[in-house]
Amino acid sequence: MLVPDPKVVRQLLTRYATLRIAQAEGRAAAVAGELADVTRGLCATMGTTSIHDAVARADDLLARARTDLRRSPEADGEGGLSLAV
Repeated sequence: MLVPDPKVVRQLLTRYATLRIAQAEGRAAAVAGELADVTRGLCATMGTTSIHDAVARADDLLARARTDLRRSPEADGEGGLSLAV
């Protein structure tokens, strides 16, 4: 199973949140198209049709990535290669 790059997922989530804030501040018309694009991209990246599911899956992916990073040999100062995502 393919796993999305956590960096890409983080960028999508950040952009989604920024656009939702802009929408809440009354700039809905100015951001509507871009928000729709980012929403579709996040859903496609996370393999969902619901933005709520996409955000939940993205959060889970990023949490796992942080945990894997803490457990990697580099985090312990051992060096070596790691294929953990």
